[in-house]
Amino acid sequence: MGEVKLSTVPLDWNEVYYTNCPLVSASNVDQELGWTKEVYKKLGVSYLYLRSRAENDWYPHYVHNLDNLIRFGGLFPPVHVQADIRRTRLLGVTHAPREGGVMMVRSGDDIYRMAELKGKKIGLSRSQNTIKTDWWGIQEEQGIELMLRMNGMTRADVQIVEFPYADDWYDKPEMMGPLMENPSELWLRRDHKHDLAFRPLETALEQGVIDAMYMQTGPLSQLSEATGKFTSIEDLSRYPDWRLQVANIPAAITCSDVMAEKHPELAVAFMKGMIKVGRWANEHKRAAAAILDKQTFYLDVEHTYEGIKPIDMVPNLSPQNLVSVKIGKDFMLSHGYIKNDFDVNTWAAPEFLEQAARELLEDEWKKRTTSKLPLAADPLASGQRIG
Repeated sequence: MGEVKLSTVPLDWNEVYYTNCPLVSASNVDQELGWTKEVYKKLGVSYLYLRSRAENDWYPHYVHNLDNLIRFGGLFPPVHVQADIRRTRLLGVTHAPREGGVMMVRSGDDIYRMAELKGKKIGLSRSQNTIKTDWWGIQEEQGIELMLRMNGMTRADVQIVEFPYADDWYDKPEMMGPLMENPSELWLRRDHKHDLAFRPLETALEQGVIDAMYMQTGPLSQLSEATGKFTSIEDLSRYPDWRLQVANIPAAITCSDVMAEKHPELAVAFMKGMIKVGRWANEHKRAAAAILDKQTFYLDVEHTYEGIKPIDMVPNLSPQNLVSVKIGKDFMLSHGYIKNDFDVNTWAAPEFLEQAARELLEDEWKKRTTSKLPLAADPLASGQRIG
């Protein structure tokens, strides 16, 4: 790529920007509810979508070159940032425990098992953008290798055919406008459930240039299958092994080290919003599904509801999910997608999630006691004894 001048707004700590991916997350529910914006309003801070300002191109979503940005999205870009670009903090993750990916073939081909792909061609997309990580190619390569392994095969048994593409739209003027106050506006402009930009190898498969392709998730593959032209012959989500469910997930929440160290209250405010919205979404899965259907790749609202039922929408930093993060990071390192290693447990910053949960509990305690007592009771952590 030629020289690219990255563009961001001037740093102002009275503003916090957010960006997210079209996946299952509390952030994608909150952009319709606006509860996190209310938390920031109490601090006198504006909470804005990344592309609500003309000065911001799309690159902060991938390289976090904006100190007052919080990102909630696919795992591989923030891993790349932490390893090779700048220090960040991992505030929380949301995991989809049964979305490992599928292997797709043409429905008219006499191929029903992975073993029947021996000697055949499997596609692998290759981003030529040297600024951001090739998150799509990473999950394709990881998924392909996992499916081969689960069927007693290796890369030597098949032909991996690479498809380089420019992947350079992130600062193009035609992609910058009009401005968007809400991420949902992006999907109102394009029929993303039928947009082949999200299924980059489907045309090559249909035309017979390749015999099979990895598809990111079960929901996305069903859009291809709905055409009647394709079918899945392997599905990692059907295996009981949770280590196989790591296709650019768990979705990660990250903030810059500058925010974490100089303005920790801003990171805590975001996590308060995510906890509140996540709890609401867990209790009202059908309502959450109606919101998420606008941004995700499930077939419709009912399919979205079935897909999110097993997902805990409240972000966490559980030991198991941190191991899933490490699996993704280790794959990127072993395959040359990142140059430097780091400790996932050190990257994780549970103190922000803990503080957010504590403040929410204190707020609820104050609200409940004020309604029953002439004055609010002492804070839960006051340490005072009764009597």
